[in-house]
Amino acid sequence: MLRPSKKMLFAIEAVLDIAYHAGGEPVQSREITRRQGIPRRYLEQTLQQLVRSGILTGVRGPRGGYRLARERRRISVGEIVRVVRALETAEDPFQDVPASELGKKVIRPMWAEMQEEIMRNLDAITIDDLCMRAYRSDIPSEAQRKLDFII
Repeated sequence: MLRPSKKMLFAIEAVLDIAYHAGGEPVQSREITRRQGIPRRYLEQTLQQLVRSGILTGVRGPRGGYRLARERRRISVGEIVRVVRALETAEDPFQDVPASELGKKVIRPMWAEMQEEIMRNLDAITIDDLCMRAYRSDIPSEAQRKLDFII
């Protein structure tokens, strides 16, 4: 778990993209693909899993797409990571590998503790926190552009 998969990074980016660019309107997957460069084959499956897990809501129709199911301050990065980890079928790499007593009683517990610490840290970071980082980094939001109009 110390090395995030592509699917995991794409899922976090997709949720952040929806939060950052939505402006109250559903975001279509092709918009996310255009902005983030995420391959659609990864994206659609991941978005559907995020809908099933209650992170996103799917909106049907010609102006449909995806929106956050909850306020962005109530969605943590850790929650997204757990959804993707459940999606990925890779087994625990340590489960079937023979190990010495040192490996079983020292190294593996240490590794498990590190993973738990990482998850606690990811649980403390919300999508709102990431949106604020994006604002501070001067990344333009399409939602902001939609609100800018001239009378």
